[in-house]
Amino acid sequence: MRPTKRDELVQKALDAFYRNGFHATGMDMLVAETGISKTSMYKHFRTKEDLILAVLRLRDERFRNWLYRRMEELGQSPKEQLIAMFDALGEWFEEQGFKGCMFVKASSEYQEPSNPIHMQSADHKRLLEQHFTELATRGGFSKPGLLARQLLLLKEGAIVTAHLGHTTDPAQDAKKAAISLLNLQSQL
Repeated sequence: MRPTKRDELVQKALDAFYRNGFHATGMDMLVAETGISKTSMYKHFRTKEDLILAVLRLRDERFRNWLYRRMEELGQSPKEQLIAMFDALGEWFEEQGFKGCMFVKASSEYQEPSNPIHMQSADHKRLLEQHFTELATRGGFSKPGLLARQLLLLKEGAIVTAHLGHTTDPAQDAKKAAISLLNLQSQL
């Protein structure tokens, strides 16, 4: 199915916001980068914030689908999939144009917890934690919620460290810590 003008706008805006940030990307820059007129943009989205929310929903869907699929491809058991998450992250960090986590950026630019953009970013992290908890439960770990939160912290730390670029291989560093953590937590 051919993408609609709205879909095309959201995709192009995702690229622009990821590359430039949310506040730094004004409507004039979006017009220049997307080739879509302001009139057309406002036809689909009442405000820039509405467009940002659509961008975050698309990014969430794509990122989680990609991450979960790669974890399943790289690991057979739930434990192996949780470990494989860090190999998948390493692949992402090596991609040209990697600029860190779009959701961390969004929540730092829209810091009020009640702001819909901040809330959408937090929901993304909650969905990841929920998935990790389900895997840890299926893997028979005694404290799956705690383990999921700890792995999420390692994941987020690896992303920030990769973005800052001050270590050689943050995904593998986080993977080693995750393996130690998984081995420490007793399985039922």
